[in-house]
Amino acid sequence: MTVAYFVFYFMFTLGLIIRKSLELSYPVGALSLDVALLFLLALLEVSLFFCGVKGSLTESEPYCLGHLLLTGGSVVLSVYFLWWQTYVMWADLVLSSVLLFLYGLSGVLACGALARISNADKS
Repeated sequence: MTVAYFVFYFMFTLGLIIRKSLELSYPVGALSLDVALLFLLALLEVSLFFCGVKGSLTESEPYCLGHLLLTGGSVVLSVYFLWWQTYVMWADLVLSSVLLFLYGLSGVLACGALARISNADKS
């Protein structure tokens, strides 16, 4: 679910950045920073998906921990697009809020899986 939404989020946010760059005056370097951070978020999302699937299928603690750490990094970048990017539009607020909710849900589920795996190892 998160991956499907992220594809939509990425495409829409990239489109918004392009639109903002055509209509608004960006400070020097700000446009490249926004685009670079969006692509970094996409890279984190791919790694997040890999660690989540691998950790779930193999019931591996390191992959579940990796998933949680990558979720934290993705949350920070999502907050950047929610509040700190150069120009924040209403659509940015809505899209990033939904993405943050999905990351929160993913983190809660990863913590539950990690607790279950840790308890299984002790038995």
